[in-house]
Amino acid sequence: MTSAGRFAPSPSGELHVGNLRTAILAWLFAKSSGRDFLLRVEDLDRARSGAEAEQLRDLQAVDVRWDAAVVRQTERADLYAAAIERLTAEGRTYECFCTRREIQEAPSAPHAPQGAYPGTCRRLSHAEREIRRSTRPASIRLRSDVSEWAVEDQLRGQYVGVVDDFVLRRNDGVTAYNLAVVVDDAAQGIDQVVRGDDLLPSTPRQAYLAQLLGLPAPEYAHVPLVVNHDGVRLAKRDGAVTLSDLAAVGIPAERVRDLILESLRLPAGTLEEALPRFRPQELPGEPWVWKTPRV
Repeated sequence: MTSAGRFAPSPSGELHVGNLRTAILAWLFAKSSGRDFLLRVEDLDRARSGAEAEQLRDLQAVDVRWDAAVVRQTERADLYAAAIERLTAEGRTYECFCTRREIQEAPSAPHAPQGAYPGTCRRLSHAEREIRRSTRPASIRLRSDVSEWAVEDQLRGQYVGVVDDFVLRRNDGVTAYNLAVVVDDAAQGIDQVVRGDDLLPSTPRQAYLAQLLGLPAPEYAHVPLVVNHDGVRLAKRDGAVTLSDLAAVGIPAERVRDLILESLRLPAGTLEEALPRFRPQELPGEPWVWKTPRV
């Protein structure tokens, strides 16, 4: 199987400049290392009608192209179910009946982040599970046998993060992100993951899960985000930050692409033209503060 990098947006709305910058970076990382570049639509939930088509259009408008057909998570339920069945057969899962509020209010282990699962349902007896099933549906959690896991990041070096008994399948039957992303990357031959550094804390969970499933963990590169003038991660509420909003004020997609490349210390132009100058070690290490350019 050919090695590949990828971009994997959730079709919840239009991509903004921060999303597009990450997509361009993922393309540059993949192509500069001789990999294919793939696109996966992570549509397990929060999908908005028409959003996928908008996102594909906007990626192409800033010169991002992919090397195979688009893959959608909603078409891959059998793969996720098989992974959970394997973990269950090995005694590595259990049912959880806790609400989000109960988890937030429960005492957690020392040094564990807020919201880390405290293990409330880990040791329920068969009778206790039967009682709880009658009142609410269960999610499926991983029975982790570690409390932390280390990953190596191309830009950040070694990162050690908390691994708790995280959810594999939600109580509404939807596969959780941490499982789906691990299964998808392995199935697609993706051995390089480039994404925003806000996702770094979840990476140890994913690398640990890959190890349990006998899957290779990819190389990681977590890139700085695009932020607004307050230093907060860019969002639609920050004004003209999508291609359609920017086009409405006279700024074409090609100009947005050039601004993104300039923020990466690369020459304006097509991505193919910028590729020979791309050096991961020369990327800015700080977030890019977005300012809508004047026409």
